[in-house]
Amino acid sequence: MSNKVGLVHNLRDGQKYMDTWPMRKELNLLFPEQRIIKATRYGVKVMPAIAAISVLTQMVFSNYQSMPQAVIIALFAISLPIQGMWWLGSRANTQLPPALAGWYREIHEKIVESGLALEPMKKQPRYKELAHILNRAFRQLDKSALERWF
Repeated sequence: MSNKVGLVHNLRDGQKYMDTWPMRKELNLLFPEQRIIKATRYGVKVMPAIAAISVLTQMVFSNYQSMPQAVIIALFAISLPIQGMWWLGSRANTQLPPALAGWYREIHEKIVESGLALEPMKKQPRYKELAHILNRAFRQLDKSALERWF
């Protein structure tokens, strides 16, 4: 039972992380998130149709002996965006490596120095905290403040 709760929680975290991560070209070379998010969003739109078409075409042509393969293709198509959400949820809850944690602290301090209110700095930040900080930095700091990092 706890695995189901863990899976659902992880998928929910993936959705939140996908909505939080700043889709900025400056981050493309540093993080895989943007590519995963784009692929997952595309999969959410397209894969249910592919799943339905794979099964319905076999039904329309009365090709019932191929139905098991069509169902497997449908299940695979449906699983792709779920895999993306799961990866994003796992990534969101992963603790930052030391270099990125230092970067998180620098950006946090820069935002606080600029006089903007911010939640307290985390001692052991995760990728989801980095996403929040980057989002705030891109929204609220001017380009000259960001030049040091990008």
